Amino acid sequence: MENRPNTSRKARFRIVGGRRILVAAVLVGALCTIATVLVTKGQQAVPEQLSVSEAQTETAPEVQTPVVPETPEPVLATSAGRIERGQSVSTLLSSLLSPLEIHTLAQTSKDVFSLNGMRAGRPYCIVTADGDFQCFEYEIDNDEKLVITKGDDGFDAKREAIPYDIRTAVVNGEVESSLYNAVTASGEKAALAVRLANIFAWDVDFIRDIRKGDSFKVLVEKRYREGNFVGYGRITAAEFVNQGDHFRGFLFADKNGRETFYDAKGHSLRKAFLKAPLDFVRISSNFSRSRMHPILKIRRPHLGIDYAAPIGTPIRAVGDGVIIKRAWGKGAGRYVKIRHNSTYMTTYMHMSRFRKGVNVGTRVKQGQVIGYVGSTGYSTGPHLDFRMQKNGTYINPRRLKSPSAAPVAKDRMQAFREAIAPLVAQLDGVEPMQAAVHNEEQAILN
Repeated sequence: MENRPNTSRKARFRIVGGRRILVAAVLVGALCTIATVLVTKGQQAVPEQLSVSEAQTETAPEVQTPVVPETPEPVLATSAGRIERGQSVSTLLSSLLSPLEIHTLAQTSKDVFSLNGMRAGRPYCIVTADGDFQCFEYEIDNDEKLVITKGDDGFDAKREAIPYDIRTAVVNGEVESSLYNAVTASGEKAALAVRLANIFAWDVDFIRDIRKGDSFKVLVEKRYREGNFVGYGRITAAEFVNQGDHFRGFLFADKNGRETFYDAKGHSLRKAFLKAPLDFVRISSNFSRSRMHPILKIRRPHLGIDYAAPIGTPIRAVGDGVIIKRAWGKGAGRYVKIRHNSTYMTTYMHMSRFRKGVNVGTRVKQGQVIGYVGSTGYSTGPHLDFRMQKNGTYINPRRLKSPSAAPVAKDRMQAFREAIAPLVAQLDGVEPMQAAVHNEEQAILN
């Protein structure tokens, strides 16, 4: 039997081996496909340079926080103006609040400031948020404002100081005809002249005593809002030279916190009575025991001083006291009589009208307005007939030597001297630092 090569076995081996290689290739291809799909799903694309470990690392999915929509800020609106004659809080707020709410608002404000006391010409402001009432502000005077706000628990009312930008200025001038003209000629408002006259009203009669060549100097706080001048604040020091006599006043608080003016030695400028009950007027008739009456045409005593002034000029009480008469007389017209103490009484005649709130029994302060100049009764023109009695007898007010108020307390004198030192320096035109050195040297010498 012939020996043949075992070709069938080799062939089978080749076939089996080929099948194994094919299966392995298919498996490798499948695995690559699966890996590609996984990578594509996890990373979308893998750079060629990534290592196997990097490619196989899964990225944790990010947890997104739900976005909460922002609450829109309320739209604030402000309405500002000045109180008009006849206007009230009801007419101002009727479109924003119900009548009951306005009544509640007024009652809340009553103990802080009565809204019935709002005056024509004073500034106010209303604030709304998305059209709803939020706040009402009313400037009571130049120092304070009323603020009424609405919250969840109702209305709240309070007083607040009006914020100002304060700038201290030195104002000076020389009198040609009157203090009023001298102050306005220096570029200032007439209100400053009135304030200056009130400081020295006990020592200088600005109606009769003023002479050409008199001079003044004032250290005054000027108030600004949003860069605009709106008025005067405190006068911290002032000087007036009248016919060669020098008068100086320095603002200082007493032990009760009340600010008043003192001279450089601590004596109060304030006296028991003002020199005159009016500002910037002329005397049309003096005190006399025998004067020809302009209407009756007979000679009779004129036991007062007539101050000629325009109708409506404010009349001020010359001293603290109690009103004992507010009446009408055939000759006196409308008049007010004040008892100041057990010794002195004063009478103010021919008024056009009385100040609101001035009644018999009312206590008044020195300088408080009690009425207005008129021409009622026996009168040939608008004027005030001012009279003063001492122990029941009429006296000439111009000859009265009025006693001063209390001086600076002894335990406050050191503080007073320290407070006025820089003010004295400014009135003297000396730099404050130089003044401080001078005062220190004087203290060493003494």
